[in-house]
Amino acid sequence: MAFHHPIMTKDDLAAFLDREFPQLHIGGQTYFIEEVGPLSARMRMTYHERHLRPGGTISGPSMMALADVALYAAILAHIGPVALAVTTSLSFNFLRKPEARDLIGECRLLKLGKRLAVGEVSIYSEGRADVVCHATGTYSIPS
Repeated sequence: MAFHHPIMTKDDLAAFLDREFPQLHIGGQTYFIEEVGPLSARMRMTYHERHLRPGGTISGPSMMALADVALYAAILAHIGPVALAVTTSLSFNFLRKPEARDLIGECRLLKLGKRLAVGEVSIYSEGRADVVCHATGTYSIPS
């Protein structure tokens, strides 16, 4: 099952997420799959005031959702539309205040096995080189 090249396109993934997780777009769609590649995916979270916390910065939970969806997308791109693949752990390091702009989550899968997938997501403010949040996560893949 450990494929190194995606078997689903970004359009396949978007259609799957729209169908299986319509709640992701309540209030308007803000998470977009930009690219899938070998053991990787890139997601965008469009800037919106609903993602802000007091003080005007983008909230941790918004960045956490971006990382989780990016990991899920990267995994499904390689194993196919498995709705019951689930997060078993996520860890976050918030490194600097994100700017008031779209966020980009660059996901890289470190391990893609039959039962577990492990990956990391680096989140950037669009157009900037500094990582604002780094996440690692593990997903359980059903047999």
